[in-house]
Amino acid sequence: MIKPMAKQLLMLLILIAALLGIYQLAARYPAQWDTTQNALNSLEQGSVDVLHQLDEPLTLTVYIAEQDAQMGDVRKWVREFVALYQRYKPELRLVFVDPVKEPEATRHSGIRGNGEMVVEYAGRKEHLTTLNEQTLTSALLRLAHGKQQLLMYVNGHGERKLDGAANHDLGEFGQRLTQNGYRIAPLNLTIAQDVPDNLGVLVITQPQSKLFPGETTKLLRYLERGGNVLWLLDAEPLRGLEPVAEQLGLALSPGIVFDPAAQDMNAPSDWTLGTGYAPHAITQNFDLITVFPYARALGLEEDSAWQRHILVEGAMNGWVSTRHNAKFDKYADVPGPVNLALALQRNVNEREQRIVVVGSGSFLSNAYSGNGGNLDLGMNMVNWLSGEERLITLVPRATQDATLTFSRTQLIVLSVGLLFALPLLLIAIGGWLWWRRR
Repeated sequence: MIKPMAKQLLMLLILIAALLGIYQLAARYPAQWDTTQNALNSLEQGSVDVLHQLDEPLTLTVYIAEQDAQMGDVRKWVREFVALYQRYKPELRLVFVDPVKEPEATRHSGIRGNGEMVVEYAGRKEHLTTLNEQTLTSALLRLAHGKQQLLMYVNGHGERKLDGAANHDLGEFGQRLTQNGYRIAPLNLTIAQDVPDNLGVLVITQPQSKLFPGETTKLLRYLERGGNVLWLLDAEPLRGLEPVAEQLGLALSPGIVFDPAAQDMNAPSDWTLGTGYAPHAITQNFDLITVFPYARALGLEEDSAWQRHILVEGAMNGWVSTRHNAKFDKYADVPGPVNLALALQRNVNEREQRIVVVGSGSFLSNAYSGNGGNLDLGMNMVNWLSGEERLITLVPRATQDATLTFSRTQLIVLSVGLLFALPLLLIAIGGWLWWRRR
């Protein structure tokens, strides 16, 4: 009688020891798996990268009542959402304040409505009225910047505007820049005494009328002082920017790039797909297809003081032609591949000067920036130019379509099966079991 009891006690002790061991392993090496179709219960990699860059304490204060008349316990939803961020940054602190019970604290924080969130990091604050991954991660990106960098774009000769809404403008790109902590402003060189020294990046796009010599001189002085530039070139005359191309050692041949690979994707023949990315901080871990409409090939002079890096290649089986003809002429056209984007570096005044040249102004225009990874590559370029390599992140996941679409026949079969066939089957099984027991 004693032996069986001893065996049972021993088995119980072994079971308890095993459970304790499993608990210790789970506590020390936590693991989670998100099996939803689009990883809805996980953060996208860009958000995780931003959290890893935040070294100082992060506090989220949500000014919201404990109960909502329509939605019930909203705080529970907020806790579950913030828990996704706490998974990667456990020291993230979440605080709730009831605006009704604590009106003085609410007024002191400048809260204007129920449900507003204040994100605090490194002595800086961001107010959010809409809570989702895009808005919160964008706020964290802005706070991750040591300072709000100034980015200006040359204006006054019909150039593309970073705050414009027209198809040829760069408004969507400018909006993304603002969301990521940059301050954008136009620069009219006919009025400005010079390009400001506190400028982080200067954006140059295609002028529609020729720049005055004095304007070109101001741009050259900015380059000589070591200023950083993003130059979006079109396959058009430079209209006063020729000295800038000479200063950078660019060899620009006339004509538009034609890419058969774009035609295979049912895109226009004068679009070029960027599929080859050379190793560089801008293109690190970047594997998205980019689109360069009406692109021009970028060449480089042999003698140059710049360190040169090819960022994007395209038209591997394509060509450059001055004729609007989708067929290759070996006597008149130049065969590919071609350089679509270049990065230039040199040391000036004990600092590193950085230049990025892209052979397509339409690459980041409102009409085409949504194609592939155009916006994300553009953001990587600006982050590198401004010295913010740590903010170079990948594009957020696109939400997959979870909608089920049925034909009329499928709906009829499904309805008959659920309303008639399944109940009759259950009744038949029940009757058979009853008859068998009798």
